[in-house]
Amino acid sequence: MDAFYASVELLRYPDLAGRAVVIGGGRRHQPEQLEGGTRRYATLRHYTGRGVVTTATYAARDHGVHSGMGLMKAAQLAPDAVLLPVDFDAYRHYSRLFKAAVAEVAPVVEDRGIDEIYIDLSDVPGAQDAVGHDAHGGVRAVAQDIRNNVRRVTGLSCSIGITPNKLLSKIASELDKPDGMTLLTDADLPTRVWPLAVRRINGIGPKAASQLNKLGVLTVGDLARRDKPWLTEHFGRAYGGWLFDAAHGICDRPVVTHSEPVSMSRETTFERDLHAVRDRTELTRVFTQLAEQVATDLQRKGYAGRTIGIKLRFDDFKTVTRDLTLPSAVADATAIRHAAGLCLKRVELKRRLRLLGVRVGSLIKV
Repeated sequence: MDAFYASVELLRYPDLAGRAVVIGGGRRHQPEQLEGGTRRYATLRHYTGRGVVTTATYAARDHGVHSGMGLMKAAQLAPDAVLLPVDFDAYRHYSRLFKAAVAEVAPVVEDRGIDEIYIDLSDVPGAQDAVGHDAHGGVRAVAQDIRNNVRRVTGLSCSIGITPNKLLSKIASELDKPDGMTLLTDADLPTRVWPLAVRRINGIGPKAASQLNKLGVLTVGDLARRDKPWLTEHFGRAYGGWLFDAAHGICDRPVVTHSEPVSMSRETTFERDLHAVRDRTELTRVFTQLAEQVATDLQRKGYAGRTIGIKLRFDDFKTVTRDLTLPSAVADATAIRHAAGLCLKRVELKRRLRLLGVRVGSLIKV
């Protein structure tokens, strides 16, 4: 999906279309309804706090704003950008809608998160057919049907990468955003993929990219020109072999239509560090809310869990976790909150808190 959270917000606030909009604010950044039907929006110009950008419209991205960036840094780049609070309930609603819209056309779907999926079109009627002189006309038509159905159901745009495998589809889906449809064959690798930076391959993280760059490997093409022995010498047999395959567009991972979650969690980063005693009321409220949110997630997806855990990050960035295993699996907020509270008692709260999280693991279907 294209700038998913921001696009959902633009459905709610169509007057912001075309403007730089950043999602990542708190409740105090809720738009103010004015007389006459107009709204007053918060902007980044006067933002203070430690919040981060969840996503941004493409107009904001043109200023250099991107997901994961601190909001204060974003304010330096785009001070007049509108700042909106996150609304995960709305995003999950539209996520379910778009996935259902896809499944109506192509039912073999792998869920990769709230705004991304893989689709296997191998057995979709017509997908393998040529249309006129276009050998790939059938698959293009099916992909267009998917895009049309998603827009009809949600009002949102998506970008699709049509390729022989998941590795290339991840790359292709991002080449012509927004509202793009990109078809790549093996023959297109030298012109469309090899000029890209190595970081564009899903699976090459910052550390691996930095190491590759130091070795003179800047692009996917540079990587493709290295032989497998050289890569395994520098990166080990397994990862070096994978790098070689990835550079040549080789991937045999199947589309997995079902997998069981290991755990479910919710966490929040506070806009200011909270003191365990002086901010006890606020911490208690947030702690209870996180337990309730996890319980809602579990119940909605039909799971319960025996292991309850907490995550704390202090003002010195030290992170602490504690777990407690219960005799039987639970999914209700009261039981989760009680067990999480017992975990919290095992932590010395001498420093201010910047992050708090609640997790439920050892899941079973109920």
